[in-house]
Amino acid sequence: MRLFKILTIAVVGLSLTSCVSKKQFDALNLNYKQCIEDAGDRMRQIQDLKGENSSLKGQNDLLVGQNSALKSSLDACLANAGKGSTNIDKLVGEINASNAYIKQLISGKSRNDSLNMALSNKLKRSLDNIADQDVDVKVLKGVVLISLSDKMLYQVGKYEIQPAAADVLAKVAKVINDYDTYSVLIEGNTDNTPLNSANAPRDNWDLSALRATAVAKVLQNQFGVNPNRITAGGRSEYNPKTTNASVSGRGENRRTEIIIMPKLDEFMKLMDIAPVKK
Repeated sequence: MRLFKILTIAVVGLSLTSCVSKKQFDALNLNYKQCIEDAGDRMRQIQDLKGENSSLKGQNDLLVGQNSALKSSLDACLANAGKGSTNIDKLVGEINASNAYIKQLISGKSRNDSLNMALSNKLKRSLDNIADQDVDVKVLKGVVLISLSDKMLYQVGKYEIQPAAADVLAKVAKVINDYDTYSVLIEGNTDNTPLNSANAPRDNWDLSALRATAVAKVLQNQFGVNPNRITAGGRSEYNPKTTNASVSGRGENRRTEIIIMPKLDEFMKLMDIAPVKK
């Protein structure tokens, strides 16, 4: 309405051109052009608003559709609430059982590690007057390993135990007997120097095995270690600690190892424990 009035005034002004001054005419003409430009701006704004309105309508339709889908999903969840609760309770029960099983394994491992460390410390105290190069005691991968040099135990190329080794084996046997629930594995090891003989030991396999069984027999016969706990075997030259290229290296590789560890059947029982289902 305002625009119409302005245009009417402009037309009237033009009709009265002859009745007004040129200055007044120019002012009216400028005002008319400004009104035309304003009208164009208003039309563009109207078109923009129509476009925005159409876009908002599309977004509203999309939201209505999404709301409908969410409502359907909610209805389905509510319908299955009883079944879902049962599944969740079952899952929680299985998780709790697994956690209890893991704690049981960790507790068992910690207990064995503590026992092994106590056993190792006791051995080290009882053998502290023996030369370090002849006896080495350490805890390795959950077991106690005693490494005895061949020069302390045997003569070169022989497997009979020397009398001087009895003191060391007596102290080892004392600890083994104190820890009577542990198993004892005795392993003989040699260097790679060939040993060829018509009589026993014929080669390094024979020598390593005979040395291991000789130690086992001394522990059993002289110091009362139950033979049911003992396993003895030879590894020949195939389990070296270091290189055989030097005299000192070959000396390290010629050794007998006594390994004290939890009984195999007890270890397997621990590994067979399964989570208890309630």
